[in-house]
Amino acid sequence: MMNPTLKNQARNVSPGTIIRGKWHHCKYRTVRLLGHGANGNVYLAESSNGRVAVKIGRESMSITSEVNVLKQFSRVQGNVLGPSLIDVDDWVTTDGTHPFYVMEYLRGQPLLSFIREKGEEWIGILTVQLLADLDRLHREGWVFGDLKPDNLLVSGPPPRVRWFDVGGTTLIGRSIKEYTEFFDRGYWGLGSRKAEPSYDLFAVAMIMLNSAYPKRFDRKKEGQRQLREALYESKALARYRRVITSALEGKYADAPSMRQDMVKAMSVPPSKPKRTSRTQSRKLKKQTKKSREWLQTFLFAAFLFVAYFLYLFGAH
Repeated sequence: MMNPTLKNQARNVSPGTIIRGKWHHCKYRTVRLLGHGANGNVYLAESSNGRVAVKIGRESMSITSEVNVLKQFSRVQGNVLGPSLIDVDDWVTTDGTHPFYVMEYLRGQPLLSFIREKGEEWIGILTVQLLADLDRLHREGWVFGDLKPDNLLVSGPPPRVRWFDVGGTTLIGRSIKEYTEFFDRGYWGLGSRKAEPSYDLFAVAMIMLNSAYPKRFDRKKEGQRQLREALYESKALARYRRVITSALEGKYADAPSMRQDMVKAMSVPPSKPKRTSRTQSRKLKKQTKKSREWLQTFLFAAFLFVAYFLYLFGAH
Protein backbone atom coordinates (compact mmCIF):
# COMPACT_ATOMS: atom_id res chain seq x y z
CA MET A 1 0.00 0.00 0.00
CA MET A 2 1.10 3.55 -0.75
CA ASN A 3 2.20 5.66 2.20
CA PRO A 4 -0.35 8.57 2.30
CA THR A 5 2.29 10.91 3.72
CA LEU A 6 4.58 10.16 0.80
CA LYS A 7 1.71 10.63 -1.68
CA ASN A 8 0.83 14.04 -0.25
CA GLN A 9 4.47 15.10 -0.12
CA ALA A 10 4.90 14.20 -3.81
CA ARG A 11 1.93 16.34 -4.73
CA ASN A 12 2.66 19.36 -2.55
CA VAL A 13 6.27 20.37 -3.09
CA SER A 14 5.95 24.14 -3.13
CA PRO A 15 8.05 26.55 -5.23
CA GLY A 16 11.37 27.37 -3.60
CA THR A 17 11.76 23.99 -1.89
CA ILE A 18 15.38 22.74 -1.80
CA ILE A 19 15.79 19.10 -2.78
CA ARG A 20 19.19 17.80 -1.66
CA GLY A 21 20.40 14.40 -2.80
CA LYS A 22 21.41 11.98 -0.04
CA TRP A 23 24.18 10.29 -2.02
CA HIS A 24 25.43 12.81 -4.59
CA HIS A 25 24.66 15.90 -2.48
CA CYS A 26 23.43 17.91 -5.47
CA LYS A 27 20.84 20.61 -4.74
CA TYR A 28 17.76 21.49 -6.75
CA ARG A 29 15.45 24.42 -6.02
CA THR A 30 11.91 23.84 -7.30
CA VAL A 31 10.31 26.52 -9.48
CA ARG A 32 6.91 25.07 -10.44
CA LEU A 33 5.03 21.87 -11.17
CA LEU A 34 5.40 20.62 -14.74
CA GLY A 35 3.21 17.54 -14.61
CA HIS A 36 1.92 14.73 -12.45
CA GLY A 37 1.11 11.07 -12.87
CA ALA A 38 0.47 7.83 -11.03
CA ASN A 39 4.14 7.37 -10.18
CA GLY A 40 5.01 10.88 -9.04
CA ASN A 41 5.30 14.53 -10.00
CA VAL A 42 7.69 16.39 -12.29
CA TYR A 43 8.99 19.83 -11.27
CA LEU A 44 10.96 22.51 -13.01
CA ALA A 45 13.98 23.26 -10.82
CA GLU A 46 17.14 25.36 -10.71
CA SER A 47 20.51 23.62 -10.36
CA SER A 48 24.16 24.62 -10.48
CA ASN A 49 24.09 23.70 -14.18
CA GLY A 50 20.91 25.59 -15.06
CA ARG A 51 17.28 24.55 -15.26
CA VAL A 52 16.38 20.86 -15.01
CA ALA A 53 13.28 18.70 -14.57
CA VAL A 54 13.05 16.72 -11.34
CA LYS A 55 10.67 13.77 -10.93
CA ILE A 56 9.91 12.88 -7.32
CA GLY A 57 8.57 9.35 -7.12
CA ARG A 58 6.31 7.59 -4.69
CA GLU A 59 8.26 4.33 -4.61
CA SER A 60 11.77 3.27 -5.54
CA MET A 61 10.69 0.48 -7.87
CA SER A 62 8.80 2.79 -10.27
CA ILE A 63 11.64 5.33 -10.27
CA THR A 64 14.19 2.58 -11.02
CA SER A 65 12.04 1.38 -13.92
CA GLU A 66 11.81 4.87 -15.44
CA VAL A 67 15.52 5.46 -14.99
CA ASN A 68 16.22 2.24 -16.88
CA VAL A 69 13.98 3.46 -19.71
CA LEU A 70 15.85 6.76 -19.94
CA LYS A 71 19.17 4.90 -19.96
CA GLN A 72 17.84 2.73 -22.77
CA PHE A 73 16.83 5.87 -24.70
CA SER A 74 20.32 7.28 -24.30
CA ARG A 75 21.69 4.30 -26.20
CA VAL A 76 19.42 4.95 -29.16
CA GLN A 77 21.24 6.77 -31.95
CA GLY A 78 20.27 10.45 -31.95
CA ASN A 79 18.63 10.27 -28.52
CA VAL A 80 15.50 12.22 -29.48
CA LEU A 81 13.10 9.78 -27.84
CA GLY A 82 13.18 11.46 -24.47
CA PRO A 83 15.10 13.82 -22.18
CA SER A 84 18.67 13.04 -21.13
CA LEU A 85 19.16 11.56 -17.66
CA ILE A 86 21.29 13.74 -15.34
CA ASP A 87 21.08 12.42 -11.77
CA VAL A 88 19.40 9.73 -9.63
CA ASP A 89 19.21 10.05 -5.85
CA ASP A 90 17.07 10.04 -2.68
CA TRP A 91 15.65 13.05 -0.86
CA VAL A 92 15.45 12.62 2.92
CA THR A 93 12.78 14.66 4.72
CA THR A 94 11.15 14.52 8.15
CA ASP A 95 8.40 12.25 6.81
CA GLY A 96 10.58 9.75 4.97
CA THR A 97 12.86 9.16 2.01
CA HIS A 98 11.67 10.09 -1.47
CA PRO A 99 13.38 8.68 -4.57
CA PHE A 100 13.90 11.12 -7.43
CA TYR A 101 15.72 11.53 -10.68
CA VAL A 102 16.82 14.60 -12.63
CA MET A 103 16.57 14.95 -16.38
CA GLU A 104 17.05 17.50 -19.12
CA TYR A 105 14.49 20.29 -19.05
CA LEU A 106 12.88 20.43 -22.47
CA ARG A 107 11.88 23.97 -23.39
CA GLY A 108 8.81 24.04 -25.51
CA GLN A 109 5.09 24.62 -25.88
CA PRO A 110 2.36 22.13 -24.96
CA LEU A 111 1.22 20.20 -28.04
CA LEU A 112 -2.42 21.32 -28.11
CA SER A 113 -1.49 24.92 -27.37
CA PHE A 114 0.97 24.90 -30.27
CA ILE A 115 -1.63 23.51 -32.71
CA ARG A 116 -4.24 26.01 -31.53
CA GLU A 117 -1.80 28.89 -32.07
CA LYS A 118 -0.13 27.77 -35.32
CA GLY A 119 -3.07 26.17 -37.13
CA GLU A 120 -4.69 22.79 -37.74
CA GLU A 121 -2.27 21.92 -40.56
CA TRP A 122 0.25 21.12 -37.80
CA ILE A 123 -1.88 18.19 -36.62
CA GLY A 124 -0.59 16.06 -39.49
CA ILE A 125 3.02 17.29 -39.36
CA LEU A 126 3.46 16.62 -35.64
CA THR A 127 1.64 13.28 -35.88
CA VAL A 128 4.05 12.10 -38.58
CA GLN A 129 6.98 13.12 -36.34
CA LEU A 130 5.48 11.32 -33.35
CA LEU A 131 4.93 8.13 -35.37
CA ALA A 132 8.58 8.13 -36.49
CA ASP A 133 9.74 8.34 -32.86
CA LEU A 134 7.28 5.67 -31.74
CA ASP A 135 8.65 3.35 -34.41
CA ARG A 136 12.13 3.73 -32.92
CA LEU A 137 10.77 3.14 -29.43
CA HIS A 138 8.86 0.02 -30.50
CA ARG A 139 11.92 -1.39 -32.24
CA GLU A 140 13.78 -1.03 -28.93
CA GLY A 141 11.13 -3.26 -27.34
CA TRP A 142 9.04 -0.64 -25.51
CA VAL A 143 5.55 0.82 -25.71
CA PHE A 144 5.01 4.38 -24.42
CA GLY A 145 1.75 3.41 -22.70
CA ASP A 146 0.48 6.66 -21.20
CA LEU A 147 0.70 8.58 -24.47
CA LYS A 148 -1.23 11.87 -24.29
CA PRO A 149 -0.74 15.60 -25.08
CA ASP A 150 0.10 16.24 -21.42
CA ASN A 151 3.35 14.30 -21.92
CA LEU A 152 4.28 16.00 -25.20
CA LEU A 153 5.98 19.31 -25.98
CA VAL A 154 6.85 21.05 -29.21
CA SER A 155 10.41 22.37 -29.05
CA GLY A 156 12.41 24.21 -31.67
CA PRO A 157 12.87 25.92 -34.01
CA PRO A 158 12.35 24.00 -36.17
CA PRO A 159 9.22 22.68 -34.42
CA ARG A 160 9.84 19.19 -33.08
CA VAL A 161 7.55 17.04 -30.93
CA ARG A 162 9.24 15.66 -27.78
CA TRP A 163 8.05 13.67 -24.78
CA PHE A 164 9.17 14.34 -21.24
CA ASP A 165 7.51 11.83 -18.87
CA VAL A 166 8.18 8.13 -19.43
CA GLY A 167 6.24 6.91 -16.40
CA GLY A 168 3.92 4.69 -18.45
CA THR A 169 6.58 3.14 -20.69
CA THR A 170 6.18 -0.66 -20.67
CA LEU A 171 8.07 -3.58 -22.19
CA ILE A 172 6.24 -5.06 -25.18
CA GLY A 173 4.17 -8.07 -24.17
CA ARG A 174 3.43 -6.95 -20.62
CA SER A 175 0.35 -5.21 -19.24
CA ILE A 176 0.19 -1.42 -19.56
CA LYS A 177 1.14 -0.07 -16.14
CA GLU A 178 -0.13 3.51 -16.43
CA TYR A 179 -2.79 5.03 -18.67
CA THR A 180 -5.27 7.89 -19.01
CA GLU A 181 -8.84 6.84 -19.81
CA PHE A 182 -9.49 9.09 -22.81
CA PHE A 183 -6.43 7.68 -24.62
CA ASP A 184 -6.87 4.07 -23.46
CA ARG A 185 -8.47 1.64 -25.91
CA GLY A 186 -9.66 -0.52 -23.01
CA TYR A 187 -11.78 2.36 -21.72
CA TRP A 188 -13.50 2.64 -25.11
CA GLY A 189 -13.97 -1.12 -25.42
CA LEU A 190 -11.71 -1.30 -28.47
CA GLY A 191 -8.93 -3.59 -27.28
CA SER A 192 -6.88 -4.91 -24.40
CA ARG A 193 -4.27 -3.19 -22.26
CA LYS A 194 -1.50 -5.40 -23.55
CA ALA A 195 1.67 -3.44 -24.38
CA GLU A 196 1.96 -3.64 -28.16
CA PRO A 197 2.50 -1.05 -30.92
CA SER A 198 -1.21 -0.87 -31.76
CA TYR A 199 -1.91 0.34 -28.21
CA ASP A 200 0.24 3.44 -28.81
CA LEU A 201 -1.24 3.95 -32.28
CA PHE A 202 -4.74 4.02 -30.81
CA ALA A 203 -3.50 6.76 -28.46
CA VAL A 204 -2.06 8.70 -31.43
CA ALA A 205 -5.51 8.67 -33.06
CA MET A 206 -7.03 9.90 -29.80
CA ILE A 207 -4.46 12.70 -29.58
CA MET A 208 -5.62 13.83 -33.02
CA LEU A 209 -9.22 13.73 -31.80
CA ASN A 210 -8.17 15.66 -28.69
CA SER A 211 -6.74 18.38 -30.95
CA ALA A 212 -10.24 18.84 -32.38
CA TYR A 213 -11.95 18.45 -28.99
CA PRO A 214 -9.61 20.16 -26.46
CA LYS A 215 -11.99 19.59 -23.53
CA ARG A 216 -12.21 15.84 -24.34
CA PHE A 217 -15.37 13.90 -23.55
CA ASP A 218 -16.47 10.83 -21.56
CA ARG A 219 -17.78 7.60 -22.96
CA LYS A 220 -21.59 7.76 -23.04
CA LYS A 221 -22.48 4.97 -25.47
CA GLU A 222 -20.87 2.23 -27.52
CA GLY A 223 -17.25 3.38 -27.80
CA GLN A 224 -16.58 2.80 -31.49
CA ARG A 225 -19.83 4.49 -32.51
CA GLN A 226 -19.23 7.53 -30.30
CA LEU A 227 -15.67 8.04 -31.55
CA ARG A 228 -16.73 7.65 -35.18
CA GLU A 229 -19.47 10.25 -34.72
CA ALA A 230 -17.03 12.68 -33.11
CA LEU A 231 -14.54 12.09 -35.93
CA TYR A 232 -17.05 12.77 -38.69
CA GLU A 233 -18.28 15.94 -37.00
CA SER A 234 -14.78 17.46 -37.10
CA LYS A 235 -13.87 19.42 -40.24
CA ALA A 236 -10.25 19.75 -39.08
CA LEU A 237 -9.81 15.95 -39.21
CA ALA A 238 -11.72 15.33 -42.45
CA ARG A 239 -8.67 14.35 -44.51
CA TYR A 240 -7.44 11.96 -41.77
CA ARG A 241 -10.70 10.07 -41.18
CA ARG A 242 -9.62 6.82 -42.82
CA VAL A 243 -6.27 6.80 -40.99
CA ILE A 244 -7.79 7.61 -37.60
CA THR A 245 -10.53 5.00 -38.05
CA SER A 246 -7.96 2.32 -38.91
CA ALA A 247 -5.88 3.19 -35.84
CA LEU A 248 -8.93 3.15 -33.56
CA GLU A 249 -9.91 -0.27 -34.90
CA GLY A 250 -6.40 -1.67 -34.41
CA LYS A 251 -5.76 -2.26 -38.11
CA TYR A 252 -2.17 -0.95 -38.02
CA ALA A 253 0.43 -3.46 -36.86
CA ASP A 254 3.22 -0.89 -36.69
CA ALA A 255 3.91 2.83 -36.70
CA PRO A 256 5.44 3.00 -40.23
CA SER A 257 2.18 1.74 -41.77
CA MET A 258 0.17 4.48 -40.07
CA ARG A 259 2.83 7.05 -40.85
CA GLN A 260 2.75 6.16 -44.55
CA ASP A 261 -1.01 6.62 -44.69
CA MET A 262 -0.72 9.91 -42.81
CA VAL A 263 1.74 11.24 -45.39
CA LYS A 264 -0.65 10.24 -48.19
CA ALA A 265 -3.56 11.93 -46.44
CA MET A 266 -1.55 15.12 -46.00
CA SER A 267 -0.79 15.24 -49.75
CA VAL A 268 -4.50 15.48 -50.58
CA PRO A 269 -5.80 19.07 -50.28
CA PRO A 270 -8.85 19.37 -48.02
CA SER A 271 -12.14 19.91 -49.76
CA LYS A 272 -13.41 23.42 -49.27
CA PRO A 273 -16.98 24.60 -49.69
CA LYS A 274 -17.42 26.82 -52.70
CA ARG A 275 -17.68 30.44 -51.73
CA THR A 276 -19.89 32.84 -53.62
CA SER A 277 -18.13 36.13 -54.30
CA ARG A 278 -19.91 39.44 -53.94
CA THR A 279 -19.88 39.90 -57.73
CA GLN A 280 -21.37 36.43 -58.24
CA SER A 281 -23.92 37.15 -55.54
CA ARG A 282 -24.97 40.39 -57.26
CA LYS A 283 -25.25 38.61 -60.63
CA LEU A 284 -27.34 35.89 -59.03
CA LYS A 285 -29.68 38.46 -57.51
CA LYS A 286 -30.03 40.27 -60.87
CA GLN A 287 -30.79 36.98 -62.65
CA THR A 288 -33.37 36.10 -60.01
CA LYS A 289 -34.96 39.54 -60.31
CA LYS A 290 -35.07 39.29 -64.15
CA SER A 291 -36.61 35.83 -63.93
CA ARG A 292 -39.24 37.09 -61.52
CA GLU A 293 -40.03 40.08 -63.80
CA TRP A 294 -40.23 37.81 -66.85
CA LEU A 295 -42.59 35.45 -65.05
CA GLN A 296 -44.83 38.35 -64.02
CA THR A 297 -44.91 39.67 -67.63
CA PHE A 298 -45.75 36.21 -68.97
CA LEU A 299 -48.59 35.73 -66.49
CA PHE A 300 -50.02 39.20 -67.28
CA ALA A 301 -49.89 38.51 -71.04
CA ALA A 302 -51.56 35.15 -70.49
CA PHE A 303 -54.27 36.85 -68.45
CA LEU A 304 -54.91 39.40 -71.26
CA PHE A 305 -55.03 36.60 -73.85
CA VAL A 306 -57.57 34.61 -71.84
CA ALA A 307 -59.65 37.74 -71.19
CA TYR A 308 -59.64 38.63 -74.90
CA PHE A 309 -60.60 35.05 -75.82
CA LEU A 310 -63.52 35.11 -73.40
CA TYR A 311 -64.58 38.47 -74.75
CA LEU A 312 -64.70 37.12 -78.33
CA PHE A 313 -66.45 33.94 -77.22
CA GLY A 314 -69.03 35.96 -75.27
CA ALA A 315 -69.70 38.30 -78.24
CA HIS A 316 -71.05 35.36 -80.28
